[in-house]
Amino acid sequence: MTETFLHYIWQFQYFNKTDLQTVDGESIQVFHPGVKNIHAGPDFTNARIKIGELEWRGNVELHIQSSGWLAHQHQYDSAYEPVILHVVWEYDKPVVRNDGSVLPTMELKGRVDESLWKRYRQLFTSPENIPCAPSLKSVTQLVRLSMQERTVVERLEKKAAELTSILTQCNNDWDEAVYRLLGKNFGFKVNAEPFLQLTSAVPLKLLLRHADHPLQVEALLFGMSGLLDETKTDQDYTHALRREFDLLQHKFKLADKKMHAAQWRFLRLRPANFPTLRIAQFAAIIISLRNFLSVILETDSLDALLSLLSVRQSPFWLSHYHFGKPASKVPALGIGSIRILIINTVIPVLAAYARAHDQQEYMDRAIRFLHQLPAERNSTIQNWKEAGWQIQSAFDSQSLLELYNTYCKKRRCLECQIGASLIKPR
Repeated sequence: MTETFLHYIWQFQYFNKTDLQTVDGESIQVFHPGVKNIHAGPDFTNARIKIGELEWRGNVELHIQSSGWLAHQHQYDSAYEPVILHVVWEYDKPVVRNDGSVLPTMELKGRVDESLWKRYRQLFTSPENIPCAPSLKSVTQLVRLSMQERTVVERLEKKAAELTSILTQCNNDWDEAVYRLLGKNFGFKVNAEPFLQLTSAVPLKLLLRHADHPLQVEALLFGMSGLLDETKTDQDYTHALRREFDLLQHKFKLADKKMHAAQWRFLRLRPANFPTLRIAQFAAIIISLRNFLSVILETDSLDALLSLLSVRQSPFWLSHYHFGKPASKVPALGIGSIRILIINTVIPVLAAYARAHDQQEYMDRAIRFLHQLPAERNSTIQNWKEAGWQIQSAFDSQSLLELYNTYCKKRRCLECQIGASLIKPR
């Protein structure tokens, strides 16, 4: 038995209520089981229950064994004083409140259909990456969509919270925070942290002061990244970068924030993902768009946003992936990369801005963009496809990524509408 399953049984009242009594023989009628509490304190709040001749309104606490109350030392916690009923799977010890009164206790063992527990165990112990994959086809489209809508909001809230955390570090400067988030996402996971450190070391305001001089913007970014130190080529371009960076580094006293080249990863990356090329493309975005937050808030069309982000890096980086290593042709930022940047940067910014300023229009736009963007491709999404889920848009893929990471991996099937629908009594 698990407390999670016990909570599920109590929340939905999936047990035999015939001749319901406390362990001391007092009759029980449950008018309302209460609201599940996600914070500290009793498991369910605002329950409405009749015990004997008296109707009570208060909280309900659940344990596998009644002695769990003592093991968790609830008798010393004032938050548990309003508990009106102790629901347990197995009664093994009486519980007495601080005032000496006996806490009414109800035992559920023997009142739950064994098939319910069996279905739960099958899901909970399933060897599948997606526990319900073999049974997924029997789940209605309405239940699936309802869970998707829930998980996509949860994912947006998590991403918005990440931006809020960066915002705090930036003293509530939205432009700076969005710039750092964009930088982090230009690292495309592998180099996300070095990119975030780079944007923290080189403030947006400093880059914008030199935005009319692209070479200086590149010099600041490449110089502070430490990657410029590693190249020993004698090209005119690298000479120009070093010259500009030496002047700017001295002028703005940047030496103590300078990164080391070893912080960046090149190994096993395709040349199109080399951090040198990504920094050049990032510089092009900053130079072209200047105020990325304004672009996000003012651009209502996904096509217009895709067009604005389709910038070309400077001429040197159209024929190089790395310093001193010429290539015949180097592509500009690809459509796939731009879409990922929109999913991981633009949409979270819209969600965070909507929440911070209570402007629903931006959240609606974020959801609309997700429906308009194609789904991402990765192993998790492939697993959902193999389970029979039709995936057409980024709304589908984002919601299913959250569903898998937050519920499936952690076997939180009872908290998932899909899992709960498979387990419930038939």
